[in-house]
Amino acid sequence: MSDIAVNQNVKAKAGDEVFVSEGKTKISDLWKKEDWLAVWIGFILIAVSAAAVLTGAFDFSAAKFDTWGNGVSVFDQLSQGSFWFALIRTFLVLGVLFTVGVKLKGESAKKYIPAYIGLFVLSVFVRFISAQFTLNRYLEWAFWALIVGLVVSNTVGVPKWLKPAVQTEYYIKAGLVVMGFSVLFSNIINFGLYGLGIAWIVTPVVIIFMWFFGTRVLKIDNKPLVITLATATSVCGTSAAIATGAASKAKKTDLSLAVSISIIFTVIMMVFEPIIIKATGMSELMGGALIGGTVDSTGAVTIAGTALGATAQTSAVLVKSIQNILIGFIAFAVAVFFTTRVEGNADSKSKKSGVTAAEIWYRLPKFIIGFFVASLVASFIFVPLAGTETVSQINTVLDQYKNWAFVLAFVSIGLDTNFREIKEQFQGGKPLVLYLVGQTFNIVLTFVAVYILLSGKIFPLPHLV
Repeated sequence: MSDIAVNQNVKAKAGDEVFVSEGKTKISDLWKKEDWLAVWIGFILIAVSAAAVLTGAFDFSAAKFDTWGNGVSVFDQLSQGSFWFALIRTFLVLGVLFTVGVKLKGESAKKYIPAYIGLFVLSVFVRFISAQFTLNRYLEWAFWALIVGLVVSNTVGVPKWLKPAVQTEYYIKAGLVVMGFSVLFSNIINFGLYGLGIAWIVTPVVIIFMWFFGTRVLKIDNKPLVITLATATSVCGTSAAIATGAASKAKKTDLSLAVSISIIFTVIMMVFEPIIIKATGMSELMGGALIGGTVDSTGAVTIAGTALGATAQTSAVLVKSIQNILIGFIAFAVAVFFTTRVEGNADSKSKKSGVTAAEIWYRLPKFIIGFFVASLVASFIFVPLAGTETVSQINTVLDQYKNWAFVLAFVSIGLDTNFREIKEQFQGGKPLVLYLVGQTFNIVLTFVAVYILLSGKIFPLPHLV
């Protein structure tokens, strides 16, 4: 199992700890390194999507499976030519971009192309089954992508010809850059200091608490797993785990375990948290904010908030959106922390001389820069010039490309993971204990913040439309 290593020039055998020695940054890194290639792929998708929406001269939308079942025939959409054109467009656009990137990385495009076709077919199957009415209502596509990959990996095994396309980090990084365009800083204004107090104060405290609890109390040696699970719990599940996993060089098994635990409990909390909130008589405003701050997935937050009412849905989505802005900052902080403290302390030379700024830059996940740039461009250029509605239309197009990139990534995680390795990662169940204790602490602390800010007993209540 290979490591999720960012710009690494020293690789260890599977299972070994990897330390990245200081490397030299070259101008050729801009078109040869995976991180930068992911940035350019993300920027190209953003630029073309924006051009398509602004000019209206061509259709660049990616394929999206409509919900089927519950009285809606699956053939309603499959019989439409526009759907197949969109699916072919999605296949070609991502295929060309990722293949060119693979070639620039120095890998074989000839081997990658048939592998990509196979991986895309599996991804189409994932999107298809996750669009079924019942499955779509309760479980996200990320869950089914993992399941499909795991079934293949743990039954018939991954065929050799498919392995060149199993590049989890590559797809994830490009998807996160695209995602940056949807994270608008203007979201802060909508909920003001209330959202900041709930999302930006609680979240770092929970991460720090889980870090010390996992490393000091539970004594989990796998530090990348601890920080990945901590951020998945406190920020937004999958996306936070992805970003932090890359920044801390977590193994694919670590990421798979963290995401699996997060998804399982996201489903449980999405169903039962609204029920408990209703039973306590909590207001929609408070209940929605509590859901937004504690349920990991944005999609699950929307569903759970809707179960309480329109005000709760708005409150939940705003808190989660403001919380999502932290992804880039946290990934940057984790990269610096692991380079200077975790890995630096493990290396005798680093103990003596310290880790230089060049080392931090070399280790910094460059796709995080792309994430920030995309967010800033959307917030301070596109919104003022084109308007929020136009930016929303651009994000509608981008959202599907992001989802397809993530589906490719999560199928890859499943294909690159087997249950035996995951079982070894559990370390006697400690990761599960870490999540349960951390999530409980998260819920309690978030409730305190929500009560102080949104009960109306201390501060005036914000007005949500």
